[in-house]
Amino acid sequence: MSSTYTSTIQRRKTATTAATTTTRSKSKQKQQIAVENKQQQPIENQISEQQQNERLHFRSAGEQQQQQQQQQQQQSHSRRRSTTSPPTAANSTNSPLCCNGGLSSMLNCCRDINCHLNAATATAAATTNAAAAGSNAAPLRGSVERSRRSESRHSSLTPTPTPTPTSKQTSPSPTATTSTCSRSRSRSRSCSCDDDSCLRSRKSTRIGNFPASGWFTVNLSIDLLSWTLFLLAFGTRFYKLATPAHVVFDELHYGKYISHYMRNIFFFDQHPPLGKQLIAGLVSFAGYDGNYTFSRIGAPYAPNVPIFWLRFVPALCGSLLAPAVYKLLLEAQLRRWAAALGGLLIVFDNSLLTQSRFVLMESMLLLASTVGIACLLRFQRCRLGSVKWLVNGTAAGFSLACAGSIKYVGFLALGLAAYLLCRHLWQLLYDARLSTFQLWLHALGRLLLFVGIPLIVYIGVFYVHLKSLHRAGPHDSIMTSAFQASLDGGLASITRGQPLAVVHGSQITLRHTHGRTCWLHSHAAVYPVRYKDKRGSSHQQQVTCYSFKDVNNWWIVKRPERDDLVVGEQPDVIRHGDIIQLVHGITSRALNSHDVAAPMTPQCQEVSCYIDYEIKMEGELLWRVEILNRKTEGDRWHAIKSEIRLIHESTGAALKFSGRQLPDWGFNQHEVVADREQEHDDAIWNVEEHRYTKTQDQRERERQLLSAEMIPTHRTRLSFWAKLLELQTKMFWHAKQLQSHMYSSMPHEWPLLDKGIAYWVDGGNSSAQIYLLGNVLIWYTASGGLFIYAALLAFYAVRRRRLCYDISVQEWERFLLAGDTFFVGYLMHYLPYFFVDRTLFLHNYLPAFVFKLLLLCYVLEHLDYLLRRYCTGRGLHLVQGYRLALIFWLVAVGIVFVKFLPLSYGSTKMSADEIINLRWKDTWDFILQKNYALN
Repeated sequence: MSSTYTSTIQRRKTATTAATTTTRSKSKQKQQIAVENKQQQPIENQISEQQQNERLHFRSAGEQQQQQQQQQQQQSHSRRRSTTSPPTAANSTNSPLCCNGGLSSMLNCCRDINCHLNAATATAAATTNAAAAGSNAAPLRGSVERSRRSESRHSSLTPTPTPTPTSKQTSPSPTATTSTCSRSRSRSRSCSCDDDSCLRSRKSTRIGNFPASGWFTVNLSIDLLSWTLFLLAFGTRFYKLATPAHVVFDELHYGKYISHYMRNIFFFDQHPPLGKQLIAGLVSFAGYDGNYTFSRIGAPYAPNVPIFWLRFVPALCGSLLAPAVYKLLLEAQLRRWAAALGGLLIVFDNSLLTQSRFVLMESMLLLASTVGIACLLRFQRCRLGSVKWLVNGTAAGFSLACAGSIKYVGFLALGLAAYLLCRHLWQLLYDARLSTFQLWLHALGRLLLFVGIPLIVYIGVFYVHLKSLHRAGPHDSIMTSAFQASLDGGLASITRGQPLAVVHGSQITLRHTHGRTCWLHSHAAVYPVRYKDKRGSSHQQQVTCYSFKDVNNWWIVKRPERDDLVVGEQPDVIRHGDIIQLVHGITSRALNSHDVAAPMTPQCQEVSCYIDYEIKMEGELLWRVEILNRKTEGDRWHAIKSEIRLIHESTGAALKFSGRQLPDWGFNQHEVVADREQEHDDAIWNVEEHRYTKTQDQRERERQLLSAEMIPTHRTRLSFWAKLLELQTKMFWHAKQLQSHMYSSMPHEWPLLDKGIAYWVDGGNSSAQIYLLGNVLIWYTASGGLFIYAALLAFYAVRRRRLCYDISVQEWERFLLAGDTFFVGYLMHYLPYFFVDRTLFLHNYLPAFVFKLLLLCYVLEHLDYLLRRYCTGRGLHLVQGYRLALIFWLVAVGIVFVKFLPLSYGSTKMSADEIINLRWKDTWDFILQKNYALN
């Protein structure tokens, strides 16, 4: 019996061992099949898992801890199921968690270089390399990259078993892979795909979708909303475009400039010339010869003036602005209905309509700025070095350069672009996938696209400008003598045949080189004995700076040791450092200075022509010539090109234009002083007109000076860079010289539309007029949108500081993007005007208004998002009520737009009562015929 029992036990042990072996073999087969299935898992599941991990990075600490506990439970469960299976990379259970909740086995799951996992990986890799090579640890980015390469080599050397096909396995969908990868790429800050397999799957998808001949197929897609907005704007902007057939507001100035382009006559304007060049280029094909003189506002156009084509380019740009705003809002990740709303608001604003219908620059400026910012937002989502990256970056840089070349305020949009680029580069610094070399490529690429291209465009515009305008015109006197001499018929018309070298006995006129145009001048009048402040003067002959050509501007150069003033057969050339005297040509008194306070600038010395009163005040008549540009012009004193400084030999003070205006006793001319501070632009002079003295007789010299004739001559040469530098200096300086205007306004009056501008009024008995005024409902709502966004920004910032996340991660990123682009753009285009010391008008606010309108569109969409997020169940009626209110508001905007259309077109004859009914604010200064009282 014992033997039977023993054999029974042995048979049971044998059966148990066999069953255990069979179970283990089946478990191992299932384990291998599971591993193979996981290796064949589609790439979109990994990316979606990564996106979930990224979203977990923004959750609260409690939610992250709960998620980590669930993952640890799943890992422990998998360890119990696979205790007998060999360890692999797919089922590793000792991997720590990333900062975003992902497993460390996937190195690409974390993009932040500050993550503790990346830091640990970098430390381990650096320690291993240091132990093997005996060198110091490498930087973090290099360590991460070496870890990736080692993993990729390990995975390539590890044999992968061929999966056994089963009925449960499904092949990954290429369509799903492509769409998931694109979504992941759109979320990425550096705009590149995380996995090489994702790129391969996209390439295979494209090859699979298109046959060999499909590469030569062009797909055309039409955005109906964009075209609808363009057609609406086109209809409003081009309706009766040639009406009124009169000069309207600033057409008076821009029309003159365009006429000068037609006749190649030089003109001076404080703004860059690109907009005027575009209009001039178009009207030249329409047959306009530029002979019409824009005499005054309201003057009728001549029959041969192509009014429609003069106003065509601004109207076309105003029409394109609506779809451009629509595209910009789409690039800012707004929903399509909000983007379409932005385009409609552009169409329904009366100020933008009025500004687009005449020869004005604002519509071109706004279009270039909008297109540039839209291309910039698209550029920042493109992969570095790709074709789209290059095309969008070039388009953005070119558009922003065009904006700055139309008006200098356009460079504020370029400043906004610089802010967005720097912010994006700062975010790329935290991307662990990018090496230092790639970061340098990002920075250099942006520098070339957004600095190099604008410089090339800006310089090219002025090259065309200066090459086209080669004839002298009415604005020549603003420029220096050398600039005038480079124009056909300019200063050259009065300098033909004049000698180049200034010598003893030269008769010259000394012009103030930089700043205000004036010439050193003297006359027989003397300084008063005492000024109003009871200070005494020298009572010598006055020396001033006179802004007009006059015979009293002539001076004679004299050597102190010589008594004659005649130029001999061998002229005595004046050189750098020589001591001279300047004798006034008409009064024959020498230029003098002494230690007496100047009349308007007491801290400087008085300059006069010496009169010998036979008192104890001798004349101090010696001046030293210093040639400032002698490196290029030589040490000889030359007419026109030599820039000199006259230093008083006794006191060391420099002859200077002070900029102060003398009172009535000085005939309101400008003061000239001697300043001991020699290094100043106002102390620089140059000889403009020059001839040699031929007679010693004073009466004969005076007769020659009074009867001198100006003879036409040829042009002199001046380089393009010298012209460009001088023109830029004059443009910036002359911007401060504008006078006040009755329709000017202050920046604080703009947001609430306190004051408009009367552009044109009918000359007949009708009160028909064109008045620049915005859509009141849009302007007030947009101003409210600014405060709503600012309040929400402060609220969200405080709440997120306390780890309370009221909106999703995606919506928070959109909120910040709208603030960086629209809110910052508004502040950059509005706040600088508070520090501008010149005459301002309502149209200066239009660039800032467009950014305010864009921000309003986002605020309206964000409020809709908040209602949909928190008003659930019975609160859904609030969402419906909000959307219904938006529709009613948009209808009201359209009604206000139609009501004020007569003030935009000016084609409707209106009575005084109709004008008064449109005066919704007392500060709107409409024009009424027959002195009709407004009160």
